[in-house]
Amino acid sequence: MTWTDPIIEELHQIREAHAAKFNYDIEAIVKDFQEKQKSRGKPIVSFVDKGKQKTNKRLS
Repeated sequence: MTWTDPIIEELHQIREAHAAKFNYDIEAIVKDFQEKQKSRGKPIVSFVDKGKQKTNKRLS
């Protein structure tokens, strides 16, 4: 018996509908997310710039 999470299933349906809206064109999907992010003024996803990430290493 396989257990499915209804919340995860709903997310999959939303993601599928969004991708279909853009004919599964990844560039169009990304552009849509970027436009939504810009209009909201908050990042949807933020990443740490690994080049500027602080470390706890001692300098010898």
